[in-house]
Amino acid sequence: MTPIALERGTSWLGTVGLRPTRQRLSLAALLIGDGQDRHVTAESLFALADEAGEKVSLATVYNTLRTFCDAGLMQEIIVDGSKSYFDTNTGDHPHFYWEDDGRLTDAPADQLQITGLPKAPAGAEVSRVEIVIRLRRR
Repeated sequence: MTPIALERGTSWLGTVGLRPTRQRLSLAALLIGDGQDRHVTAESLFALADEAGEKVSLATVYNTLRTFCDAGLMQEIIVDGSKSYFDTNTGDHPHFYWEDDGRLTDAPADQLQITGLPKAPAGAEVSRVEIVIRLRRR
């Protein structure tokens, strides 16, 4: 890992007060070390870590991603009720899910118009709206 990637990872963890353990730091550097947002699954991040020579178990990757989400560093996007993607861009934005290759990408938020939502039931409030637009190649 480059010193810049490790520095970015350390800073990212520090913004929410997470202790930079070796595993957290290596996964953070892989996620945001180049300054780009990422959509990963636990399995794809595990493969990236393995390619980079980082020794972490798949269970550690799952636990770390959950910790990052709980801390507000990432958001989980669930596709089909069974497949979870983790997004380093925590702002509100829609996604494209590419059915042919199981990829999740950002969709242009400036082209999305939501004209109204149903009222939340008594005693509840809308916390967020997730839009996943499913695509397949022709």
